[in-house]
Amino acid sequence: MRVLVVEDEVYLAEAIRAGLRLEAIAADLAFDGDTALESVGINEYDVVVLDRDIPGPSGDEVCRRIVAQGLPCRVLMLTAAGDLDAKVSGFEAGADDYLTKPFELRELVVRLRALARRPAESTPTVIEYAGVRLDPFRREVYRFGHYVKLTRKQFSVLEVLMAAQGGVISAETLLERAWDENADPFSNAVRITISTLRKRLGDPWVIHTVPGVGYRIGES
Repeated sequence: MRVLVVEDEVYLAEAIRAGLRLEAIAADLAFDGDTALESVGINEYDVVVLDRDIPGPSGDEVCRRIVAQGLPCRVLMLTAAGDLDAKVSGFEAGADDYLTKPFELRELVVRLRALARRPAESTPTVIEYAGVRLDPFRREVYRFGHYVKLTRKQFSVLEVLMAAQGGVISAETLLERAWDENADPFSNAVRITISTLRKRLGDPWVIHTVPGVGYRIGES
């Protein structure tokens, strides 16, 4: 999963990003409305964590523009205002969910996972395909019923492949969906992660390379 955190309190934004990384969630940061709109126009995010009180276009305005442009990302409104009128205003702007500061990181992660599995074509809570079972909420993976211990990055890559249900995913897409904006597009990080992931999942290999195209998950 990849999210954009729009928060003008730099230390809070960086703390959120660090916490999300521990949950295998790649996060980019934006500290004002203009940067947020630029980021969502360039990158594909599953969820935008959007503080209402930010410089430039407000959080509400950023949300309205995301909705108006028909972008597929969900919006989780983040604010210190917890009264009903503030929440109603946020939902009217197009927000999908609302979280009041201060909050526990665990709750934020649960809400992000819930929002990320609500695209136009609904994704099930637990994904099962080709003998692999992936639970994004518990961050658990099983192969033929046996628990598989994965690193955070291996889990992120597998989650993207599993969601495609056998479809081919390019290395560029994996880099975009499982890494943040600081990832080097010319690195071999994807290839190395795929290689180690295959070994963790065991024989017979379930992740296949499609020469010149990318990778897919399947029985053969």
